[in-house]
Amino acid sequence: MAKSKLILISGGPLTGKTTVARKVFEHYENSALCDGDWCWCVNPLSLEDTRLRNGDRNMAFLVSNYLNSGFEKVVFSSIVLTDPEARENILRDITAKDYEIISFQLTCSEDTLRERHLAMGGSEAVSFFWLSLPPYPGEYEISTDGKTPDEVCEEICKIIDSEKKATVKKSAPKAETAKSVKKTAAKKTETKTVTKAATKSAAKKTETKTAAKKATAKAPAKKTK
Repeated sequence: MAKSKLILISGGPLTGKTTVARKVFEHYENSALCDGDWCWCVNPLSLEDTRLRNGDRNMAFLVSNYLNSGFEKVVFSSIVLTDPEARENILRDITAKDYEIISFQLTCSEDTLRERHLAMGGSEAVSFFWLSLPPYPGEYEISTDGKTPDEVCEEICKIIDSEKKATVKKSAPKAETAKSVKKTAAKKTETKTVTKAATKSAAKKTETKTAAKKATAKAPAKKTK
């Protein structure tokens, strides 16, 4: 029996993830759909809200039930999947033992987001915050610019059907990758800071020495009696 596939679809508001996730779910038989945004539907939604960890557990519980029930495809979409910490919390708490993950992040241009925002009747200023978030390590980034939901669904399904590499998710290797990326970035920043400080210090010493030499050269020589 083939391993179940957990299909993650992330993205910010109005990138099309909810509609596309449903299209992908309907494309496959023996499939299940988890709309994570309904598992933790609160106002306002903030990734900084510590109560979101309760939402993480809700999502992990539902996805676990689907996977353990033997569905071949489990489609899981949520805005919180754009946050590495939230994603890692959810995946860590999934109880299924043997399955594959294929992950997608939907994105679009600022112009497209603005157009969709206005078409939805948005009156407040549109936020481009979610578009600035990088894709999770190893996931496919899919632009929805100029595409219908059916076209995006077809693009995603082609990748799913051709995906040969198994990413068995229980030890959460991608979570470790994300953490290592953060640590590496922090280390590089720290190294650059130290290097800049050292360079400034060295430059200051050189400047001091140069000034001292000039002062010595300009000073009048003492007369010898």
